[in-house]
Amino acid sequence: MVLEIKNITKNFGGISALTDVSFQLKEGEIHGLIGPNGAGKTTMFNLITNMFPPTTGEIIFSNETITGIKPHKITDKGICRTFQNIRLFSQMTTLENVMVGAHSRSKAGVFSGVFRPKSQRTEERKIREKAIELLDLVGLSEFHDVVSENLSYGQQRRLEIARALASDPKLLLLDEPAAGMNETETASLFDLIKQVQVRGISVLIIEHDMPLVMKLCDHITVLNFGKKLAEGTPEEIQNNPAVIEAYLGSEEDDEIA
Repeated sequence: MVLEIKNITKNFGGISALTDVSFQLKEGEIHGLIGPNGAGKTTMFNLITNMFPPTTGEIIFSNETITGIKPHKITDKGICRTFQNIRLFSQMTTLENVMVGAHSRSKAGVFSGVFRPKSQRTEERKIREKAIELLDLVGLSEFHDVVSENLSYGQQRRLEIARALASDPKLLLLDEPAAGMNETETASLFDLIKQVQVRGISVLIIEHDMPLVMKLCDHITVLNFGKKLAEGTPEEIQNNPAVIEAYLGSEEDDEIA
């Protein structure tokens, strides 16, 4: 298993955001984490990346407990994420944004940054080449000199994924990557995430677009009011009576809220 969530509970004062949640993510798998707003999905992402610690429970990544490790160390170990609200460097170009992500793996120190020895220049060239390759992967190679705030919404979403990939993650956390996208952009996103999987990167995705989730994911965990309601394959989730009752609602509804 690349990720194991064991009996995680997170309380904020007297409010329980997550209660005794456990699930596992297999290596190379695309795993969906779904549920309505307030179900605890983003809280789970924040715990995995240690934006704050769990109240109880354990998080294991690649057979190592990472509970309580500082956020930048989480990135070093191979976990990277995107956010619900796009967080790009708006005045940097697309290329510069991706290069920032790659610099998390840089070996350069203060001395190299000031005096720029040959090793530093070589590393910067490799970072630039890698950033260009990733922009090509996400379909943005022709926009490498465009300031990121001038990209379309869908392009900015893909750029954020490219920047995350630049850190060479083993596990990529995607928080509602299809939010605000049209049908064409969503189809492009599907193809991109599948390409990420082909590269051997595991993906944990929060998403409200149920057609996308059911087509994309190998396995799904469903949260409801901070508790695990169900888990299984997309087919099992679609036919789970508890999920149908809690999320699908009336016959007029065609997707989980």
